Amino acid sequence: MQAFYYLIFPGFLFAAVVGLLTTWLDRKVTARVHYRVGPPWFQSFADVMKLMGKEVILPENARKTGFLLAPIIALAASTLVATMLGLANYLNQGFVGDIIVFWYFLAVPSIMIIIGSASAGTPLSAVGSSREMKLLLGYEVPFIIVLAMVIFRADSLSLGGIIEHQIESGPILYSLSGVIGFIVALLCVQAKLGLVPFDAPEAETELGGGAFYDYSGAALGGFKLSKAILFYSLPIFLITLFWGGVQIGGGLGILWALLKYILIVALITVIRNTNPRLRIDQAVKFFWGWMTILAVIAFILRVKGL
Repeated sequence: MQAFYYLIFPGFLFAAVVGLLTTWLDRKVTARVHYRVGPPWFQSFADVMKLMGKEVILPENARKTGFLLAPIIALAASTLVATMLGLANYLNQGFVGDIIVFWYFLAVPSIMIIIGSASAGTPLSAVGSSREMKLLLGYEVPFIIVLAMVIFRADSLSLGGIIEHQIESGPILYSLSGVIGFIVALLCVQAKLGLVPFDAPEAETELGGGAFYDYSGAALGGFKLSKAILFYSLPIFLITLFWGGVQIGGGLGILWALLKYILIVALITVIRNTNPRLRIDQAVKFFWGWMTILAVIAFILRVKGL
C-alpha cells in the first residue's frame, strides 16, 4: 500500500499529472499576457515525454555520478514531498514531526540542482550552481521563520495537526500575522520554483539556462518533471499552512479546494508576469532584508495573539 501511495496516489502519477497541467496553465496565461495563443493542454506532457526519449549527452569534464544522480534524487524527493502532503490532506495520515521531514526533503531538489550543475564542469553551469546556492540560502531564512510561526500558532509539528487546528479555530490566513506570513511564504515559493523575479540561476537570456545548460534528454526531463511536481505541491503546502488544508469531502469541498489552488497558482503567475528579473545579489538582499523583517513581524504578532 505504501508503494501505491508513493507511485500512484497521492504520489508520483497524480502529482505529475496535476503539476504538468498547472505548468500548462501558467504557460497559457503567460502567453495571453503577451498576446499569444499559447500551447495546447497536452504540450507539457509532450515536452517531458520527448525529453525522456532523447539521449543524455555528458559534458567532457563532467563528474558523471553527481551529474546523473542529481535529477533522479530531485525527482524522488519531489515525489515524496507530494506524497506526504497528499496523505495529510486527502487521507488524514501523517506522524508527529512530519512537517520537519517535509521541510528537509523540500530543500533536496534545489540542493540537487546545485550539485548537478556544479558536476557539469562548465562555466555557465558553475555560475547557475552558485546562484542557486545563494538563492537557497536567501529564501530559506524567512521561510523557516514563517514555518515556525505556523507551528507556534497550531501548537503542532505535524501537517495533520496544523490542518486540524485550522478546522477548529479557523484558517491562519484570516489573521494579521497569517496574512503577512502568507505573503512571505508565497514569495519564497516563487523563488523555490525558480520563477521570475527569482530565476537568476537559470536566466535563459543571460546564461542560456544556467544551472540546466549542460543537461539534455532524460536527465533534463527529470528536473523538469521534478519542478512540475513542486508546482503542484507548493501551492497545496501554502493551503495547508494558511488556508485550512484541502478538505475533499463532498462536491463543495472539492470545488472549494480547487478554487483555492487555482487562486494561489494565479498569484504565482501574476507575480511572474509583472516583475523583471532580480540580480542574484538583489534577490538575496530582498529575502534577508524585507522578507526576513516581515517574517519576524508576523512571528511577533502571532506571539501577541494577532
